[in-house]
Amino acid sequence: MSAASPAGGAPVDLLVHGGDVLTVDEAGTVVPDGAVAVRDGEIVGVGPAGELRARYAAADTLDATGCLVLPGLVNAHTHLAMTLLRGRADDVTLQGFLERVLRWESALLSPDNVATAVRVAIAESVRAGVTSALDMYWFHEAAERVAAQAGWRLHTGPTFMDVPDPPDATAYGDRLEWARRDLAGRARRPGTRPVLFAHSAYTLSPEQLTEIAALAREFGALLHIHAAENAAEVATVEVRYGKRPVELLDSLGLLGPDLLLAHAVDLTGAEIAALARTGTSVAHCPVSNLKLGCGIAPVPRLLSAGVTVGLGTDGAVSSNTLDVLRSLGLAALVHKADGDPTAVGAEQAVRMATIEGARALGLAGSLGSLEAGKRADLVVLDLGGAHLAPRHDPWSALAYAARAEDVRDTLVDGRVLMRDRVLTTLDEDAAIAELAALVARSDLV
Repeated sequence: MSAASPAGGAPVDLLVHGGDVLTVDEAGTVVPDGAVAVRDGEIVGVGPAGELRARYAAADTLDATGCLVLPGLVNAHTHLAMTLLRGRADDVTLQGFLERVLRWESALLSPDNVATAVRVAIAESVRAGVTSALDMYWFHEAAERVAAQAGWRLHTGPTFMDVPDPPDATAYGDRLEWARRDLAGRARRPGTRPVLFAHSAYTLSPEQLTEIAALAREFGALLHIHAAENAAEVATVEVRYGKRPVELLDSLGLLGPDLLLAHAVDLTGAEIAALARTGTSVAHCPVSNLKLGCGIAPVPRLLSAGVTVGLGTDGAVSSNTLDVLRSLGLAALVHKADGDPTAVGAEQAVRMATIEGARALGLAGSLGSLEAGKRADLVVLDLGGAHLAPRHDPWSALAYAARAEDVRDTLVDGRVLMRDRVLTTLDEDAAIAELAALVARSDLV
């Protein structure tokens, strides 16, 4: 943080200036030597640095010379506390992965343990320029407390998964009432919305899915669900209910603009058309899908049909990383494997990690781009590395060359959570040590 701007203009809390500003607005505007002005957590101005320095008197300034200023990355599907089990379920199928992880979760998860694991996940995310995440997991209240302490934007809420011995020992009927109380008591923070999580069509019955969807609609909540992650899941649901997962959700009336599907790898043409017709969104998780051998989601076909597609990392067990930049780069590459280098271009991949992720969450009006009136979630990425030289195209740099370690500063609601690569709201070393101690005490077999 550098010295405050000279007095004379309208007061603002912060002026980020001097870098190239990649707004990710509809026109794809890039402002060389640009600036972003922030007041009360909101962007109040974006434009040439000279103009904004003259227009605003900033209490603090952040010099981004030699850097790229871009919207904070949105992780549209993850399980943050799975950092606890990172590296413990590698090189297995999705079904083998679930068998291991569900057993460990039942034995190991508690509010305190989730808080410990989420603290490390937030540190990792902030370092990677991720300013918000949609987090489906047990003991979401503990995750929310940690995120609030760190000043980080977390989208979470009650999770439904009707399995034996759930970690919170709450039966499905009691869980419905608990979720209702949670939604009723939820404060509306700018840049967030109520969320409910239904794990999948293979861990919840059609009747349960219908009840959960009704509850979500009662409170205007986003409903998030795993669907069509691999062929085995599709076959399981089809044998059980006579319909494929997306077909089943459509028949139940669940598809719509307030439903976000995670993965959507195994889709038919008719299912893609149904997603487009209903305005249902998808969170694409290329790293996890490849690592679990699930396949490659038909993202070019989804985009061509008009389906909103954001990017997710999944949990740190199935992807081993919460680095959205890695997912961004892979999304820009893997769909070219069929022979079309234009299948998902650099700009499209960056949009999937920012504005399209925000759109998938129903929050494009407040997140995902650097425009006046939106929340001041932004990243300053250092362009000084040899792997980023020369600086021709910011979209290309982000999609094909940038790394998480290039992120220099991360801001949420205008608050600097990382400055000059040092976390400011979270003791990273203590968080890592606490997680290591927890793992050392655990008996994972």
